[in-house]
Amino acid sequence: MTSRTGAGLLLRQNLTRDRVIVPVWLLVLAALCLVSAAATPGLYDTDADRVRAAQAINDSPAIVALYGPILDVHSIGELSMTKMTVLYAVFGAILFVVLVRRHTRVEEESGRTELVGGTAVGRDAPLAAAVAEAVLVALLLGVLIALANIAGGLDPVGSIAFGLVWLGTGLVATGIAAVCCQLSASARTCAAAAAGVLGALFVLRAAGDAASATWLSSLSPFGWNTQARAWSGTRWWVLLLYPLLAGALVAVAQHLRGRRDVGAGLLAARPGPASGSPRLRDAVSLTLRVQGAALVVWTGAVAVLGLLFGVIAPGLDDLLDSGTAQELIDRLGGEMLAAVLSMIAIVVSCFAISVVSHAGSDETGGRAEVVLATATSRARWLAAALVVALVGSLWLLLVTGVTLWIGYATAGGPSPGDLVTAALGWSPAVWVVVGLAALLLALRGSWAVLGWAWPVLFLTLTIVGELVGFPDWLTGLSPYSHVPAMPAEPWRWAPEVGLTAVAAVLIAGAWLRFRERDIG
Repeated sequence: MTSRTGAGLLLRQNLTRDRVIVPVWLLVLAALCLVSAAATPGLYDTDADRVRAAQAINDSPAIVALYGPILDVHSIGELSMTKMTVLYAVFGAILFVVLVRRHTRVEEESGRTELVGGTAVGRDAPLAAAVAEAVLVALLLGVLIALANIAGGLDPVGSIAFGLVWLGTGLVATGIAAVCCQLSASARTCAAAAAGVLGALFVLRAAGDAASATWLSSLSPFGWNTQARAWSGTRWWVLLLYPLLAGALVAVAQHLRGRRDVGAGLLAARPGPASGSPRLRDAVSLTLRVQGAALVVWTGAVAVLGLLFGVIAPGLDDLLDSGTAQELIDRLGGEMLAAVLSMIAIVVSCFAISVVSHAGSDETGGRAEVVLATATSRARWLAAALVVALVGSLWLLLVTGVTLWIGYATAGGPSPGDLVTAALGWSPAVWVVVGLAALLLALRGSWAVLGWAWPVLFLTLTIVGELVGFPDWLTGLSPYSHVPAMPAEPWRWAPEVGLTAVAAVLIAGAWLRFRERDIG
């Protein structure tokens, strides 16, 4: 038996377990590419309008830092894929971190890897299977992105090159995740490390592009996404850098894997205090303690997003001179600020889902039973997760509104209205998502992870549906479709009260169901 014996069996098991999350994630990314490719050419009446829009992007350091520069202002492909080239590629990279972490570090932390290792499965098989699955998913993603761009009417050769850029991004993200999963015995710490590396690479690329320092952005794989020039004079040799870096990272991960025990990490875990704080006797305090670090990271992330989009928004007038371009923004939620808030609200929903999903993993992992063995009731245990999810999402939206206003005011834009109220107005829609996720948790603990499908579904209905013209009754299924598009529209109490009532009914139903079923 070799060290990789059984990798094929584990690969098939991984693909079976990911039969929902992978197709949904890939289809949403491909749909966003398709919509952008199909919609952009019709946004501008003449070639001169497209060139002016591309030049306006390049003239704004904030936009360049966020999306990357347009190297060929005459390329319709580069203009269409402005957001997809770097920013949305980061979202794609997150998928590969999730997959590798799920099938390596999470399995070790739960003890299942040690159990499987007691059979005819080699010690290196889990890592090999996880990397193999990620490579297959990256290949599929690259193909779907290329086909989506071709179907959207873009140049076939450029579409294939752009698909290879996304393939390469997935491969590098796989290598980064594989290395980070060897560092700590905590799955949460490994996820934070991978996110930190991706964030650092994005910031490195942003600094280089904003300062027109090509050598600096070349140090980041995200910088290669732009410098590959997929749509004009493709630099095919740049595309070779992705597999070379990914291969080196996987080799490093394999070497590190051989230097540690199963279930352990290279970085020694620090022992906690001999006795816990009296404050942790309360279920809410315990949940907040567990989610505290994540909440701090999310707070910083939405603050940066708010500042960036606030600074960018006043400079977008040149991009919206075309009547059709303004019509597109109107369909996305009115003015640009309203559209930005709608996107950030969906991002904030992911924090709330992560809290509820973590509660589900606590139940399936047996940790909930330990808590419930104390004086903590079922109602308090469930309420703790829901309180952190609901109040945490409200806090993140508040931070978004404040920082968006600060960025907008700093950039010298005209009075945008009450952005704080506009941001908080999305909280009832987020709470509906929390209620739906809680309902899945109440039905069965292992179903809590399916709550991630709700933001994806509602994103598709609200954003993609608006662009392609889905029927009103279909887009109306998304709670995000009912929120007033402030500051472009006036405040309306009816949808806010209605969404809050729906969220309350869902949470009440989840509580009633949860107290009746068996734990675990």
